Amino acid sequence: MGNLLLSPDTPSQRVQFILGTEEDEQHVPHDLFTELDEICVKEGEDAEWKETARWLKFEEDVEDGGERWSKPYVATLSLHSLFELRSCIINGTVLLDVRATSVEDISLAPSDIFSRNLHWVKFSPKALAPGEVICLSLGPWGVLRVLFLGGSLRVAGHAQAELHFMKKIPSGAEASNVLVGELDFLHQPLVAFVRLTPAVLLSGMTEVPIPTRFLFVLLGPGGKAHQYHEIGRSMATTMTDEVFHDVAYKAKDRADLVAGIDEFLDQVTVLPPGEWDPSIRIEPPKNVPSQEKRKMPGALDESSSHSKPEKHSGPELERTGRLFGGLVLDVKRKAPWFWSDFRDGLSLQCLASFLFLYCACMSPVITFGGLLGEATHGHISAMESLLGASMTGVVYSLFAGQPLTILGSTGPVLVFEKILYKFCKDYTLSYLSLRTCIGLWTAFFCVVLVATDASSLVCYITRFTEEAFASLICIIFIYEALEKLSHLRETFPVHMHSKLDLLTIYYCKCEPPAHPSNETLRIWRSNGVNVSGITWGNLTVTECRSLHGEFHGPACGHNGPYAPNVLFWCCILFFSTFVLSSLLKKFKTSRYFPTRVRATVSDFAVFLTIVIMVLIDLGIGIPSPKLHVPHVFKPTRDDRGWLINPIGPNPWWTVLAALIPALLCTILIFMDQQITAVIVNRKEHRLKKGCGYHLDLFMVAVMLGVCSVMGLPWFVAATVLSITHVNSLKVESDCSAPGEQPKFLGIREQRVTGLMIFVLMGCSVFFTSVLKFIPMPVLYGVFLYMGVSSLRGIQVCSALGGAIQYWEERVQHWEDPVQ
Repeated sequence: MGNLLLSPDTPSQRVQFILGTEEDEQHVPHDLFTELDEICVKEGEDAEWKETARWLKFEEDVEDGGERWSKPYVATLSLHSLFELRSCIINGTVLLDVRATSVEDISLAPSDIFSRNLHWVKFSPKALAPGEVICLSLGPWGVLRVLFLGGSLRVAGHAQAELHFMKKIPSGAEASNVLVGELDFLHQPLVAFVRLTPAVLLSGMTEVPIPTRFLFVLLGPGGKAHQYHEIGRSMATTMTDEVFHDVAYKAKDRADLVAGIDEFLDQVTVLPPGEWDPSIRIEPPKNVPSQEKRKMPGALDESSSHSKPEKHSGPELERTGRLFGGLVLDVKRKAPWFWSDFRDGLSLQCLASFLFLYCACMSPVITFGGLLGEATHGHISAMESLLGASMTGVVYSLFAGQPLTILGSTGPVLVFEKILYKFCKDYTLSYLSLRTCIGLWTAFFCVVLVATDASSLVCYITRFTEEAFASLICIIFIYEALEKLSHLRETFPVHMHSKLDLLTIYYCKCEPPAHPSNETLRIWRSNGVNVSGITWGNLTVTECRSLHGEFHGPACGHNGPYAPNVLFWCCILFFSTFVLSSLLKKFKTSRYFPTRVRATVSDFAVFLTIVIMVLIDLGIGIPSPKLHVPHVFKPTRDDRGWLINPIGPNPWWTVLAALIPALLCTILIFMDQQITAVIVNRKEHRLKKGCGYHLDLFMVAVMLGVCSVMGLPWFVAATVLSITHVNSLKVESDCSAPGEQPKFLGIREQRVTGLMIFVLMGCSVFFTSVLKFIPMPVLYGVFLYMGVSSLRGIQVCSALGGAIQYWEERVQHWEDPVQ
């Protein structure tokens, strides 16, 4: 042993050697719960053991007379107490792999270990017979014989196990008991460190019923209670250290334990006494650096690993060299998980995700349909957009390789539709027929890409490309949310500098249109309206609009009588939705209510926000713009049906000419789909069921062809919606140490949420009586929340935020130049 202590190896090298040894079943490290108990002596009463602190990850102290626990905090230790702990291990008794089944077996061992806690065990030193004092010469074992077997113990009663705290302890965890105190009849300290093999459930030893693996005992003469307390804290804190914890399990002798403490001391940071108040408790950090570099020589920490570019690899990205080889492998890879995708969707979290994303997907689909209707003069509008989104989403959710991806409408597709419609109008071509040809060619080219395993090119998409693409889409989402709010100024203007003296003569009346359009004349004829026989001034706002009348007068707004306060109320709804969604999402980490309630509120954060804001809007009664959903299932224009002839009135050569724009569409569809799929399938999401790039693109191609023939909009993977979907399905550990952030376990991979979103979207025609109460500013606020929350998970934005913070700190603490 002496040679080992004089070994030229550094403590770090020795620890790495210890941790590199082969594990046996008896020395496999487990999670540890550490409890610190101290002898408490009150005047006129018997001495008793009391629990004063505990560690699962961070330290918690007993406060308010033993009635409550403190907030978890990072333990701050004195350097002197750490050196005293090291001295205790060197000079005290160390027993490794002691076999015992009870406290009595341990106390009767021909060695030394301390006592039976039982949480409220009482003894009276006065009860010691004079002849029993000689037992002190036998060390802690003699004290045990006196205290436990001499008849001087009285058990005040077992402490109730804290079942609530038990939920925070990982399964398979073991206990480490630190027992310290002062006894007046001792003349010198008695120290023992014991490792039990196997761990033993010592009834009453700890506050929770888990087996004890380690015991550390420190008894000493009176007058040094604080010193013993600090040494006990040091022992308990080192046991929570990731490296020393493993050393304690694998140590073969005293020298190994000393090396573990020395390595711990090498990593300790000392704060000068004049620059820090030790009474200030440090809040637990959100992220703790990896300790792997302490365990393994040459191990890279997380920051080093992030510096290397991430490369996408795996069997799903390997080129097979066979026609449709990648597609066949994707089907074989996903088929075994098909039914589990539905079973795993039976979760409250999936219900919350479905309700949130249904509202989030409805608004852009209807908005996109409305914009498309304006651009194409109603050839494709909101009704077609709803039907296309529902059909494509349902089929994709059922059969795609990665059902976590949400399909949606994209800005580039809208731009393409505008250009195509203008081209057809200029050259007197049938827009829907030419569009059908382009869509069918695009679907064909996508199938060719699937057949040739072109999706394997995804492995060349770098993290920078992903981040840049995702950041751009998120910023566009945020911009569009703000732009839509700003656009409300046109419909609901603010009347500034109003002349209050003229309020009595303000009016807004309905008048017949001065130059009625052909559409208006057709409606009048079909309804048998006699314009000259109508008293236009007595019509209500609804009646005036139905007859295509016009509003005139100083009290008229954009499209009817002026409604005050609407724009400001919309701004309140918009920002309140964003703030409330963010606060409720963070409610999971708050201190209020039980854990299950907090988790449920966090999962339903956005849906609860929408419900709350709708109720507030109804209560206030200001006429804010509402979500408009088509209430009749039929094409927007009467001159078109649900099936489109690819040639129609167009010349035959347009079928071949459609090849050129179809190639451009194919590039657009392929890049949008695959970059979004790469973002969803990132390694940090810890997906277990695999992915299917070829199968995803194949399903998009099939539905693109179907939508083209039916005259419906095209849908492809929506980046922000997909990221939001993945984030809403994150699974975290149920049990986490007090003060420790829940551990991310992965994503709840299933098909139910996507399927239900698009099924309900198709049925939205029948829910107009409910959906008409949702204010549009609330949905714009949801867009803002999705854009901002998606940006938080992007490394480029995090790095940019860190750079801005660093620059601000430098500006704030800039030293004055030397004069």
